[in-house]
Amino acid sequence: MDIYKAFTFEAAHSLPNTPEGHKCRRLHGHSFRVEVHVSGPVDAHRGWVIDFGDIKTAFKPLYERLDHYHLNEIEGLDNPTSENIARWIWSRLKPELPGLSKIVLAETCTAGCVYRGEDEDSGCPGSEVRL
Repeated sequence: MDIYKAFTFEAAHSLPNTPEGHKCRRLHGHSFRVEVHVSGPVDAHRGWVIDFGDIKTAFKPLYERLDHYHLNEIEGLDNPTSENIARWIWSRLKPELPGLSKIVLAETCTAGCVYRGEDEDSGCPGSEVRL
């Protein structure tokens, strides 16, 4: 079974690795939406995979670090693309939520990404755990 809890946060960023003149290179902001998905068996007694409150508790420190901040100033997010933000969130949640199965991050109503831990141990930026 796969369950999820959704969160929203407001933040500013710029994408320094885009070409000169690209609109995303300039400072701008988004209303980000994050879905934290957890997979596992349904507990026969409780009737759930995990308490949604446990997901909220695990995400709270990340929310407090992301909401209303300039993402480029956060360690590990010097190039805060949707992909890198999703990997950054994953690397910090996975130790708290062993059943974490995917992070869905939307930066607009029509654009976002899905991360399933594909490169978790590859040494890619954001994949290492730094709490």
